Amino acid sequence: MGDISNGNGNGNGIINGNGVPHGSNGNGVAHSANKNGHRKSCWYEEEIEQDLRWCFALNSILHTGASQYQDIALLDTKPFGKALVIDGKLQSAEIDEFIYHESLVHPPLLQHSNPKNIFIMGGGEGSTAREILRHKTVDKVVMCDIDEEVVEFCKSHLVANKEAFSDLRLQLIINDARAELESRQDGFDVIIGDLADPIEGGPCYQLYTKSFYESIVKTRLNEGGIFVTQAGPAGIFSHTEVFSCIYNTLRQVFKYVVPYSAHIPSYADTWGWVMASDTPFTADAEELDIRMKQRMTGENRYLDGKTFTSASILCKAVRKSLAKETQVYTEGTARFIYGYGTAHKTHST
Repeated sequence: MGDISNGNGNGNGIINGNGVPHGSNGNGVAHSANKNGHRKSCWYEEEIEQDLRWCFALNSILHTGASQYQDIALLDTKPFGKALVIDGKLQSAEIDEFIYHESLVHPPLLQHSNPKNIFIMGGGEGSTAREILRHKTVDKVVMCDIDEEVVEFCKSHLVANKEAFSDLRLQLIINDARAELESRQDGFDVIIGDLADPIEGGPCYQLYTKSFYESIVKTRLNEGGIFVTQAGPAGIFSHTEVFSCIYNTLRQVFKYVVPYSAHIPSYADTWGWVMASDTPFTADAEELDIRMKQRMTGENRYLDGKTFTSASILCKAVRKSLAKETQVYTEGTARFIYGYGTAHKTHST
């Protein structure tokens, strides 16, 4: 649902009122110049809901393209630096991606007593692997992403993750995560779901279902293993899209389930993650800080023990909503965040 549009020529760079890009090339990208040959201001716009759009100014459009599975764009934005956009949804931005990736990776790896073998579902941009590889206990990271073009694109363009992609502990596999986990005999201490949001027609909403968690993810976890997944928007109004349902689904599969959230400026919302295990999470804020010092290289910019404790205390309205949630995520009763994936667009055109 993301569009890239030129300014309306009134000198203030405001996006055109109807949000339709001028002269779009099919990827939501438009180029034009004024009478003097100078490029007008350019804006990225994402339709969050039918009546709500989020936009920001661009310095340039670095790349656009499409793989078999997804539309891809790399933008140089004025407020957030380089930003990766897939299927019209902002995936990560240079200035604040550390909030998302530290929150996704470090809670499960620090709660685990000795994480050695890690499996990433998705994670094609490499940032999740980068954060995992900061843990000294880790011997092997298997990163499984279905979209080779996205992975190669990110390897070429995202400089911050070049070291992670060249780390000998990282095994990169291009495959469907479900098929890969089904075919493997080895177990993992932590499995991380760094998947695209569940959008209608997208490539991976089936990887949020109870049957997948129960018959595949749980069976591939070692004793004491932990699963964590990104779980979509978790704001006071947006958490009912998929966050509450994913939380309730994991409650049907694991004994101990912890939802937590953080505000991510480039997403224009609070974001959610859910961590689950059959082993209780015993490390408190002080113990998490000790483990960070002992087991990690470098220093986190966002997450420490107190931050995680705070992140896992949701506001009253969201707590009440999660407690009342009854829907379980299945392929037949899937919830989606607003937007459509490439498969849906291909089918409907």
